[in-house]
Amino acid sequence: MATESADKPPSVLARTGAVARGEHRFRLGVLTGVAALGLDALASVSYGPEQVVFGLADAGAAGVAWTLPVTAAIVGLLALLVLAYRQVITAYPDGGGAYTVSRRNLGQRAGLVAAASLIIDYVLNAAVSVAAGVAALTSAVPALLPWTTELCLLALAVITLVNLRGVAASARAFALPAVVFVVALVGVVVVGLVRGAPLTPLPAPGPAHGTAGVGLLLIVAAFANGCSALTGVEAIANATPAFRSPAPRRAARAEAVLGLLLGGLLLGLAALVERFDVRPVEGRTLLSLLVEGSFGTGIGYLVVQLATVTLLALAANTSFGGLPVLAARLSRDHFLPHAFGLRADRLVHRAGVLVLAALSAVLLVATGGRLDLLVPMFAIGVFVGFALCQTGMTRHWLRTRGPGWRWRLALNATGAALTAACAVVVTAVKFTAGAWLVAVVLPLLVLLLTRVNRAYQAIGRALGLGAPPERPRRDESVVVVPVTGLSVLTSRCLSTAMSLGERVVAVHVVTGDVGPGAAELQREWEAWHPDVPLTLVERGPGGVGPTIARWVAARQERHVLVLVGEVRPRRWWHRALHNGQGAAIARAVGRLGVAVCRLQHPLHLPPAPPRSAPPRAALTGSPVHPDVHPDDDEIVARRSG
Repeated sequence: MATESADKPPSVLARTGAVARGEHRFRLGVLTGVAALGLDALASVSYGPEQVVFGLADAGAAGVAWTLPVTAAIVGLLALLVLAYRQVITAYPDGGGAYTVSRRNLGQRAGLVAAASLIIDYVLNAAVSVAAGVAALTSAVPALLPWTTELCLLALAVITLVNLRGVAASARAFALPAVVFVVALVGVVVVGLVRGAPLTPLPAPGPAHGTAGVGLLLIVAAFANGCSALTGVEAIANATPAFRSPAPRRAARAEAVLGLLLGGLLLGLAALVERFDVRPVEGRTLLSLLVEGSFGTGIGYLVVQLATVTLLALAANTSFGGLPVLAARLSRDHFLPHAFGLRADRLVHRAGVLVLAALSAVLLVATGGRLDLLVPMFAIGVFVGFALCQTGMTRHWLRTRGPGWRWRLALNATGAALTAACAVVVTAVKFTAGAWLVAVVLPLLVLLLTRVNRAYQAIGRALGLGAPPERPRRDESVVVVPVTGLSVLTSRCLSTAMSLGERVVAVHVVTGDVGPGAAELQREWEAWHPDVPLTLVERGPGGVGPTIARWVAARQERHVLVLVGEVRPRRWWHRALHNGQGAAIARAVGRLGVAVCRLQHPLHLPPAPPRSAPPRAALTGSPVHPDVHPDDDEIVARRSG
């Protein structure tokens, strides 16, 4: 059987191959995928262990001694999620992650809830990451504190501009800070564990917040707080189509590399917390205390802190790599405007990038870049997505029963139970601190996605999509050409119209304040003899555009094409010399459902005549006047009266 490519000429095949190779350059590999989509997860090691210690510090040294076991439980959940999302990548390589899994296995409503939760989390992640980076910077340089909002917007603008050049470009730009951050933290952990004690005595911890004992509720609360370190794990599965071919294999490897790096750093830092017996200190981050204990306060401390500040700010790149791809998937399913599915050069979904930047900027301006207002809303949406994705994969294995489905089913069922419990606990703990806003926005966003889909369904019914329409047939067509006078543009429009339709009619709108111009135009038309009839129409309410539209509607022709001639000036400022009436005619006629063709005539102005020579006359000997008629859209030579 002959293939389709056998029928294509070699030139077409060559161009197709060149395009494929060109697109290949702008897709992600394993390491660049981690750099582009894993910065959020990697940056979470700067605050994930800290959240665990804060939850356990109320029980004193006995509570801090549970840091490693609680972190190990979090890493166990991380391993479950990594394995689960590797299965998602293989089973659903078209991207979408939790949205695709939930929609195909749990129904449309569950899929929209997952999509809405991921959208909220991506927007919050971008805002929180930028605000955290700026907060670390202003902590080091207090003089910049009054400029917090401006610095947040500046950092967001830089990340947005880099991502508009493509996800691969952002990966290459942000790969070095990610490598420096990971290597620096590995050095902190190794040096600290080998040393066994802080290099210098650490600052005394602040007063304890309570005298609670080590109980189940304390451990569960610390576990839920520390689960904030798991945000961003799903981003690679959501953006699988952004990887090079074979995309599922590369994305699965990137997911594994990200899980190994994140899990190793979390366990290493937790072990270091117990070894140094670190407690919360007012005005200091837990990571800065660990770095000081391993490296002291010299150049090593400054390098790690600078790398942390940079990576926290760049962690917003995970959202820019994941949300545009998710939005494109939603647009293909008709839940978002189709503009989100358009790809520009370098495989950039610009609509998604710009909308994410705009929403994040609104959050940063509204909160003034304050982390205490942003963080309580963070990480709730992602756990809702985790739970729905795991539940969907459980249903997937029950339905497909492929090879090894029993252990996969057990894995996803366990993950579904754990992530659902975390979602409930985190929401309950942070509800009054700002999580209520997410609980309100999420159903509203689901409603918005549903309304967009219903609108597309109505459009599809109106267009008769899904059923063969009436067969096209040839019929007599009428081409209507609005004219204002005799000119090169008029001649070109009529010539074009005569080649498009069987009948051509020229229409001139007569205004009462011009008077004799209409009769004069008719005499000139008869003398010119273009073999096209000229119809004079008295101007009605609304101007020239609505007048022509009413005249076209009154004819009740079956097939009408209105050809509007417009001048395209040679210089941009020449546009101010024209009144844009052609666009007004096109808009008015277009509302009738009539086909409109706008012919733009390039205007090349002749050199100006010598000062001593009189101006060149028009057909009747009158001087040249631009826009003599108040409703004209071209420069015509006509008698001024």
